[in-house]
Amino acid sequence: METAVYAKSTRNEKVLNCLYQKPDAVFKLICFPWAGGGSIHFAKWGQKINGLLEVHAVRLAGRETRLQEPFANDIYQIAEEIVTALLPIIQDKAFAFFGHSLGSYIAFITALHLKEKYKMEPLHFFVSSASAPHSIYRPQVPDLNKLSEEQIRDHLLIFGGTPKHLIKDPDVLRQCVPLLKADAAIVKKFIFDKPPKALLSLDITCFIGSEDVIKDIEGWKDITSGKFDVHKLPGNHFYLMEPDNENFIKNYIAKCLELSSLDCF
Repeated sequence: METAVYAKSTRNEKVLNCLYQKPDAVFKLICFPWAGGGSIHFAKWGQKINGLLEVHAVRLAGRETRLQEPFANDIYQIAEEIVTALLPIIQDKAFAFFGHSLGSYIAFITALHLKEKYKMEPLHFFVSSASAPHSIYRPQVPDLNKLSEEQIRDHLLIFGGTPKHLIKDPDVLRQCVPLLKADAAIVKKFIFDKPPKALLSLDITCFIGSEDVIKDIEGWKDITSGKFDVHKLPGNHFYLMEPDNENFIKNYIAKCLELSSLDCF
């Protein structure tokens, strides 16, 4: 029995990366990475964020400590795995989701799964650089299998965020391509129709860069009956890589959760 519990615990730690544990934290912030991304960037948020928040970053199969695992090919499969890992850590704590780009969609489906199956909802959902899941303006994902390395590099440059010197390094690009192909396939396969009524009751805040190519981020208001807000920050699709923007987001999230928890009483 102890072996089974340990194996399950280890599995959960593979899916959720928490670099800075805070046993006295009031809130759990679950962060969902962008296409091709790992867990490290958001896991590091835990070091310099309000002490009331403990940060857990989602680590998808096929990267970091899960390098030997096959890539997932379905967003619902990913959400189910995340929920299984999440349940032990959110049962006694208020929690919130933050997702960037593809991560916003995975976070959304995870939130739906939690509500439908366990009657649980995040206190708040923070969306970053993602059109509403049902929007006709969602960017069309090209079939990366049909693109040359040069075309893939151009595609990365359009969205920004990946350092140019890395994109121009053929070895680094080849390492990134399998991840990007796997995640692009998930986005391409993900189709979501506009709901006839709000599916969630949580509050949603959307962040977007002033130069981002993403459109119709306002469409997320159709998803919830809760409050809705949008913040535009300077930069492109990866505006959050700028230290000032990142600090603004982290401070905003902390303040927002504090106020949300007061509204619950």
